[in-house]
Amino acid sequence: MYDAQTKRVVLIISVISSFMTPFMGSSINIAIPSIGNEFRADAILLSWIATAYLLAAATFLVPFGRLADIYGRRKVFQYGTVVFTAASLLCAISSSVPSLIFFRLIQGVGSSMIFATSMAIITSVFPPLERGKVMGIIVGVVYVGLSLGPLLGGLLTHHFSWRSIFLVNIPLGLMIISLVLWKLKEEWAEAKGETFDAAGSIIYGLGIVGIMYGLSLLPAMSGLWLILFGALALSAFVKWEMRVKNPVFQLDLFRTNRVFAFSNLAALVNYSASFGVIFLLSLYLQQIRGYSAQAAGLILIAQPVVMAAFSPFAGSLSDRFDARLVASLGMTLTTISLFFFCFLNQDSTTGFIIVGLVILGLGIAFFSSPNTNAIMSSVERKFYGIASGSAGTMRLLGMMFSMGIATLAFSLFIGRVQITPQYHLAFIRAVRTAFIIFSCLCFTGIFASAVRGKGGNGAPEPPWSNRP
Repeated sequence: MYDAQTKRVVLIISVISSFMTPFMGSSINIAIPSIGNEFRADAILLSWIATAYLLAAATFLVPFGRLADIYGRRKVFQYGTVVFTAASLLCAISSSVPSLIFFRLIQGVGSSMIFATSMAIITSVFPPLERGKVMGIIVGVVYVGLSLGPLLGGLLTHHFSWRSIFLVNIPLGLMIISLVLWKLKEEWAEAKGETFDAAGSIIYGLGIVGIMYGLSLLPAMSGLWLILFGALALSAFVKWEMRVKNPVFQLDLFRTNRVFAFSNLAALVNYSASFGVIFLLSLYLQQIRGYSAQAAGLILIAQPVVMAAFSPFAGSLSDRFDARLVASLGMTLTTISLFFFCFLNQDSTTGFIIVGLVILGLGIAFFSSPNTNAIMSSVERKFYGIASGSAGTMRLLGMMFSMGIATLAFSLFIGRVQITPQYHLAFIRAVRTAFIIFSCLCFTGIFASAVRGKGGNGAPEPPWSNRP
C-alpha cells in the first residue's frame, strides 16, 4: 500500500501527462487546414500529420510496455516525456509538411513511452477498489485536453499560427520531468531480470508499419501488398512469441483471459469508429461551411466537454457495477451518434452537429474508463506494463484504422487535390461514406463489449496468464 502523498504525486503527474498528449492531438486537427494553406498541401498528405504520430506510437507501445516492466516504469515514462517535449519544439520550427511529419513520428515515439507506463503506474499505486474512480478522473482529464484542444488550438492558430500549438507542450513537459525527478522514486519493475525480446519487437513493428502504411495507400495495389506483408509479419510474430521464453507480449493473456481479450477488442473497435470524427468535422466546418478555425473549435468542443463531465461518473460506476454493462451502454450510444452523422450534408445546421457530438461524447465517456478498468484489473501486477501497452496499442491502432478509413474515403471520392468548391459535393460523399463505415463497425463493437464476461469492477480476475 502506498501513502496518500505518493498517490497524490502520481495522480498529479498522470493528470498533466493525460492532458498534454490529447490536447496535442485535438488541437493539431483544428490547425490542419491552416497548415495546408501555408504549404499548399492536399488532403491526403495533410492526413499524415495525424497518421505519422499514431503510427509511431502504435509501433513502439508494446515494446516500451515490456521494457517498462523490466527496467522500471518511472524511467521509461520520464524518458518518454523528454522525447515528446523535444519533438514538440522540432515540430514548431518545421519548414515543410514532410519535416513536420518526420518530427511527428519522433513525437509519437515519446508518446508511446508515456502511454505504455502512465496507466500501469496508476494501477501499481492505487488498490482495486479505488482504480475505477481514479481512471475516471484520468479519462476525464484526457477529455478536458480534447475539449480545450479545438478551442485553444483555434485561438492559437487564429492569433499566432499553428506553430504555437506545439510550443504549449514545452512548459507542460518540463513540469512533468521536474515532478518525476524530485518527487517520484519508485521504479515499479516487477519483471526485473527477465530478458527483452528484441527480435519479436522488430517483427511486431514491421507488421504494424506494413498494415498501417498500406491502409494509407489504398485503393492502390501497393497498399494491398503492404497490408498482406504486415499480416504475414504479425502471423510470424504470433508464432515467435509462442516459442520464446520471455516474449515481448504475453499472448496467453488473449488466449486464456476472456475479459482481457474482448475488452481490448472492444477498445480497438471503439477508437476505429470514433477517432476520425473530429478530423472529418474540422475539415467540413472550415472547408464546406466556411467557419474560422476559432469558430470550428467552439463547435467541436461539445464532444470532449461532455466526455470530461461524465467520465469520472462512468469510472465510479465501474467500481460498483459490472464494467461490461457500463461500457456496452457507451458503445451503443457511440453507434447511435455515428449513424446520426451519416445524414450530414452541405446544409446541416450547427445544432445538428452539436447534438451528434453530445451523443458521441456520452457514448465514449461511458465506454472508455470502465473498459480500461476492466483491462487493467484482469491481469496480475507483473503484467501491468504489458496490459497498459496493450490498451494503448488498441487505442492507437484504432485511431490509425479510423484515419485509414477517412483517407481511403478521400482517395476514392476526391484524390490528391485541395478541397476547393468544385470538390465540395465529392467531399460530402467521402465524409458520409466514412460515417457509414464507422457506424457499422461500432455496431459490431457492442457485441464484443457485451460478451467479454464479468471483470473490472474492483475485483481483479484470477491470474489467468499463469495457466499452462
